[in-house]
Parts: sequence; C-alpha cells; structure tokens
Amino acid sequence: MRFPKPHTLKEIATIINSDFIGDSDFPVLGMNEIHVVEAGDIVFVDHPKYYDKALNSAATIILINKEVVCPEGKALLISDDPFRDFNTLTQHFKPFVSANSQISESAVIGENTIIQPNCFIGHNVKIGKNCRIHSNVSIYDDCVIGDNVHIHAGTVLGANAFYYKKRSEGFDRLQSSGRVVIEDHVDIGANCTIDRGVSGDTLIKEGSKLDNMIQIGHDTVIGKKCLIASQVGIAGCVVVEDEVTIWGQVGCTSGITLGTKAVFLAQSGISKSLPGNKTYWGTPAKEARMVLKDMANINKLPELFENLKSKK
Repeated sequence: MRFPKPHTLKEIATIINSDFIGDSDFPVLGMNEIHVVEAGDIVFVDHPKYYDKALNSAATIILINKEVVCPEGKALLISDDPFRDFNTLTQHFKPFVSANSQISESAVIGENTIIQPNCFIGHNVKIGKNCRIHSNVSIYDDCVIGDNVHIHAGTVLGANAFYYKKRSEGFDRLQSSGRVVIEDHVDIGANCTIDRGVSGDTLIKEGSKLDNMIQIGHDTVIGKKCLIASQVGIAGCVVVEDEVTIWGQVGCTSGITLGTKAVFLAQSGISKSLPGNKTYWGTPAKEARMVLKDMANINKLPELFENLKSKK
C-alpha cells in the first residue's frame, strides 16, 4: 500500500508511539508485506528467525521488536509489538468506511456493463466495459475489474486475508488494505471467494476461467488462461503461472509456485512448488505417471505373495 503522500520517519513513529533509528526526515512512502516490498516501504518483523530477511529486503523501513544494527540507507521503527503497530498504521491510512448505498457513488462502471439486482459495489471500485455481474455479488472497496468479465451469483471479491497472530486471549487479525484485481476476459463462477491482498494485490490475469465454489487466498496470482474447476482451495501468496489447469477439489498450500502449463488432477494436495509442463496427482502431489506406476505395483503384491508361497 502506498500512502497518499510521503511521510517522514518521525511522523510515522508518532502515529504508533515508537522509538526510531535513522534521520527523522527519512522518507516513508508506504507499507507492505515482505514478498511485495519496495524502496520506501515499511515491513514488520517480530521473530528473530526472520530478522535478516526483513533487514535485507527491499524495504527501507523495518518495524521491529528489537534494537539491532540498522543497515546503511535504511531506518528502524522499534516497537514492543510490530504486528499491532502495523495494524495501527493500516487503520490510520486505510480506515474502514461504511457504505450507504448498494453501489457506491465513487465506483466507476464502464459502458455496456450489466449489474443485476442485489449486488454490492464498494467504494473506489472500477469495473470495465461489457461486463456482466450477476445477482448477489459483493465487490468490496478498491477492487479493479477489467473488460468483458463475467461474475456469477453469490461471489465475493475482496474479503479479508486469512492471516492471524495467536495471542493468549485469542487470535488477532492482520488488517487487510490490499485489492483484488481481475484482468480482461476472466470468468468467475457462482459462490467463489477471492480475498484481497494484505497490502498488495490478489490478481487474476487475462483469460482465466474459474468454476463455481473456488477459494483464492490473499496476494495469490493466477496467471493467464488458467482453468480452475469447482471446490479448489488455493492459499495465500501462491503464484500460479500461465495456462495451468487445476481440477476439482485440489488443495494448495501457501507461498509456492505452480509452473506454466502444469495440470493437477482432481483431489490432489499440493504441498510444494512444482515445475510446469507436467501432470500431477495425489497427496502430496507428484507426477501422475509415477503415482499410477506405484498403484500398479501395489496391485501386483498379492500375486507376488502367492508366487512366493508356491515356491516354498
């Protein structure tokens, strides 16, 4: 998330009541999660295991829970609870604004786009030309939809990321300030849920087709011309490259990459990054031909046992 205007390190420290290391006029341009940070961004880290990754990332302001040596050209914000203070900054720069109409006055809707009854279109939503949005679709604030997009009934775009920190009193949610971006010629079936990015974008690229009842997690990128069948669940921060086919009831863990033109057969469980141009099956998913070969060998075991008995 980029701020509406640049701020100084001192201004940001004042908002969260924290100490800082660096020039008080050090420029702060935005805030992001570590996988999408750019120069001028704040990133937070609250576990020693990830200190080096955060300090050496593209972010130039690190919100951290321990005073450490500050890398050259960067600044630190010292906090007893970086998770809490990252939320405080999100709420400050991107507060929730309640709606007072089914279609916000700030929404921009292109020509020849049809929006069926009982839809909700939030603040600052942009919808392109020749789209068809069927009944009971909810499009949360800041979503961007391209041209010639079809979205079927009951789908929700832009719900919060499923991202929590466990505390003694329960689970604390990381506030979401990102967007959902849908490019041109995308079809989205009924009752799909596509979560907004925590601070960046969840992206469905041009020409991809989604069946009914699909869950796409926060900050995930679906490539061009992908096919995803019903009841697929894809966790956050996944990269699905172009022309990938995912058949029904596949589950995919977070933070991995699925290579171009990979095919995942029904009910596969994807637990790690996998290269493209291959067909996968099973849990954990591996090349389908190997799974079938293993199954054939297992089916031969009774015959092998009988042969061993006959030789005794």
